[in-house]
Amino acid sequence: MPNTKIKIAIGSDHAGFEYKEALKAYLTEFDLQDFGTHSIDSVDYPDFAHPVALAVENKEFDYGILICGTANGVAMTANKHQHIRAAICWENDIALLVRKHNDANILCIPARFVSEYVAKEIATTFLTTDFEGGRHQNRIDKMSC
Repeated sequence: MPNTKIKIAIGSDHAGFEYKEALKAYLTEFDLQDFGTHSIDSVDYPDFAHPVALAVENKEFDYGILICGTANGVAMTANKHQHIRAAICWENDIALLVRKHNDANILCIPARFVSEYVAKEIATTFLTTDFEGGRHQNRIDKMSC
């Protein structure tokens, strides 16, 4: 029987490392691949955001999760890629709406501004909510430059 698990590319910088590790342990029903970093040593977030975004852009993975201190750096980096819609989520309702209305394909979590519990809740909502399509698809179609 083929593996039908949703494939997730996950990455972080040093500020998001501990949450990345917690999410890997928590999201066991998904097929996760860790794109790094692998410690709390200071690193540059684009070194991890670009590979995650590229993997999602190339359809090697269904979704991505990126974690850094504010989530702004990883979101800005990932959104440089065509067909990537990286969304910063700091509460569960935002995760719900970015999936339903924006068809976001990369979740960006601000580790310095949410608890680990909230990060897990946001990730679960993001990964289990479907895009509504319809009128929202028209807007998605207008995003690319």
